[in-house]
Amino acid sequence: MTDRRTQLAQNLAQVEERIAAACAAAGRKREEVTLIVVTKTYPASDVRHLAELGVRHVAENRDQDAAPKAAQCADLPLTWHFVGQLQTNKVRSVVKYADVVHSIDRTRLVTALSAAAVRAGRELDCLIQVALDAESGAVSGRGGVAPDGVAALADAIAEAEGLRPAGLMTVAPLAGPYAGRPRAAFERLREIATDLHAAHPAANMVSAGMSADLEDAVAAGATHVRVGTAVLGVRPGLR
Repeated sequence: MTDRRTQLAQNLAQVEERIAAACAAAGRKREEVTLIVVTKTYPASDVRHLAELGVRHVAENRDQDAAPKAAQCADLPLTWHFVGQLQTNKVRSVVKYADVVHSIDRTRLVTALSAAAVRAGRELDCLIQVALDAESGAVSGRGGVAPDGVAALADAIAEAEGLRPAGLMTVAPLAGPYAGRPRAAFERLREIATDLHAAHPAANMVSAGMSADLEDAVAAGATHVRVGTAVLGVRPGLR
């Protein structure tokens, strides 16, 4: 039986080939796109294997999984991303290990994160999660702010101590005009990101695309892709 490290190395190589090919097709340099491996439900041992294989960015979407895993891997040269919906009662824990939070979607969360970051003596990069289906009045249940709310939220982050507006994140919508059209969705995100960058020049991250649609994200200008299944396999319980 193939050992886990070898399996991860093979999967990682395949994902790397996909990203490289997508960059070439889009006329972009490979180094313009950062791979974030989403390790949710997988053990700290997998994170260690990934670090040995050169991965430098990992993500989690649940604090109860992320906090102990990050503690076990504190010696590794990793940037930790929190990508799930974040409740205000979890922020004190999240700011202890997360370097980047991708799911900012309300001012109350900005206020809570700021207070926790100051208390912890940390500065966090914050991405605003954009709900593209909100433009049509649809509600995804995945969180996110409507596109017309991005500017005000970015200003709130910029004014909050301990936080920096770093860019935008989205998930390809399941409803509304972009349902089944990830390329169009990611191109719309890029348009919103261009406006944000004009107001906040340091906010240059565009986090979009996952295992199934990373090529569309790269073609649309994403700077970061969040890949879980294609690297780690189908999550336990979903087989």
